[in-house]
Amino acid sequence: MQQIINFVIRNKTSLLFLLLFSVSIALTIQSHSYHKSKFINSANFFTGGIYESASSVSNYFDLKTQNEILVEENKILRSQILNGTDSIISESSRIDTTTFNGRYKVTTAKIINNNYTSSKNYLTINKGEKHGLREDLAVITSQGIVGIIDNTSNGYARVLSILNTKSQINAQLQSSNHIGSLVWDAKSASVIQLTDISKFAPIKQGDTIVTGGQSSIFPQGIPIGTVEDFVIDIGGDTYTVNIKPFNDMTTLSHVYIIENLDAEEIKQLENPINE
Repeated sequence: MQQIINFVIRNKTSLLFLLLFSVSIALTIQSHSYHKSKFINSANFFTGGIYESASSVSNYFDLKTQNEILVEENKILRSQILNGTDSIISESSRIDTTTFNGRYKVTTAKIINNNYTSSKNYLTINKGEKHGLREDLAVITSQGIVGIIDNTSNGYARVLSILNTKSQINAQLQSSNHIGSLVWDAKSASVIQLTDISKFAPIKQGDTIVTGGQSSIFPQGIPIGTVEDFVIDIGGDTYTVNIKPFNDMTTLSHVYIIENLDAEEIKQLENPINE
């Protein structure tokens, strides 16, 4: 305490000057609107910079949570698009929005393993039978198709990637609806093929390829990629088309699983027991 008193006595002139200067500044700001507005703007600029920096740090550590929220919201929107519903999303996030009064159900999942360097590539996702998943469900991202679930356990599922020589998916030219089969020749992870396209199809470089919808797995119109080039097959009746996928299959993270709720009914109709 004595040291503080001694400090004040030694610097009484300077401290008195600072006190009077501060009072004069305060009186000037209070009595002149121009000076007051300038002071407020400067203070806002300074504190705003601090808040922005703090917010940036907070947002960085909150990225995982925010990403999960966005994925969930995208799931809801994608369900509405697939089912053609105009219903409004409830403000309550506790309402079960995984199903709608439509044909498709959408589930979100995260990829925990992704192979793309062999001729038969698979992905593993962190959802399985206990989450309602089974074989023959479509797997996509917001950019386009990924593959089809071909095996499940209680908590996980394996996805047959489009980068697998066993993969064969119904696809079409978006502009003309000409149908073909989406396959992969195992030459490049950035190029897949569309085969059996009629020679009469008006195809050109840059055309968009989408799912054909002639199966009970993928809804029609899910994006696949764009035409890079094409060649006429040996028989002369069909094209083989090289496609650049919209998805970068080497950097996938979150996916959507689409279940056609009418799939079993369609299968029973197309494959009757007594046939």
